[in-house]
Amino acid sequence: MKEVLLPVRTWSEPNVRVHWAKRARRAKKQREAARLLVRVAHAPPPPGNITVRLTRIAPRQLDTDNLAAALKAVRDGVADALGMDDGDTRLTWLYGQRRGEPNEYAVMVEIE
Repeated sequence: MKEVLLPVRTWSEPNVRVHWAKRARRAKKQREAARLLVRVAHAPPPPGNITVRLTRIAPRQLDTDNLAAALKAVRDGVADALGMDDGDTRLTWLYGQRRGEPNEYAVMVEIE
């Protein structure tokens, strides 16, 4: 198993009321961070099925549909680093979350 801790803050995107350009910049930064850190930390994955677990770390919990939406840009970045489309049938995506300390925000990426 390979692990990478991404120091990014994720938001419940469907519930955030901001200008579309600000939302797009935030998603671009999250996607780039995930792509770069996963690519630097690990060699290309072996062929076959891959399971990726994304665990959001934040002071407050989200419900499951908002959790998936909050991690969408990170998911896209991890898929970019793996050289695959995030909808590829060889990829299985699992989502989780754990409570962090006040002002502690990150995403743990586990690839197996």
